Amino acid sequence: MARTKEFDPDAALQAALELFWQRGYEATSMADLVERLGIARASIYATFGSKRELYLRALERYCEQSDSDRLLDLSQPGPALPAVRALVRQYAETDEGERRRGCFVTNTAVELAPHDPATSRRVEASLDHLETLLAAALARAAAQGELPAGRDPRALARMLVVLLQGIRVVAKTADGAPRARDAAEQALALLD
Repeated sequence: MARTKEFDPDAALQAALELFWQRGYEATSMADLVERLGIARASIYATFGSKRELYLRALERYCEQSDSDRLLDLSQPGPALPAVRALVRQYAETDEGERRRGCFVTNTAVELAPHDPATSRRVEASLDHLETLLAAALARAAAQGELPAGRDPRALARMLVVLLQGIRVVAKTADGAPRARDAAEQALALLD
């Protein structure tokens, strides 16, 4: 007869997500995971597979959570440009802890994507999704007369995705917050 799990796999996955997000993949050992999750190494392997598989599941969970928030914010009825502006400013106006931790997708892009095809695909999917959400909101803004004529919503969305990811990287530095705010405001001026 199979034993029932004596831990909540969903809570363990969330704890792993937080640890990987804080430290990164390479700096997180299996011993760190055992300690943070409060479960045995064998239980981690039996439930999630390898450390890499656990990381990929944590990244997937992060993307699902952040993508659903963005979708809600960018798809509200009414004027679309205020939601786009709010998203850009939200990236630039994070507290110290958030700035140091950064974005899990951006951290993965920097640490693993150059040499790990699976993480590269997941990062690319997340960036594509964000670009699609922004392009749809900007197309709606253009249709509603919120954007000046001749602006390309897809190109603007692409520029904003690059800016947002750059903000997450630069914001980790000591002087990153003012740089991030200034860059965000300059990019938003392009929408006027």
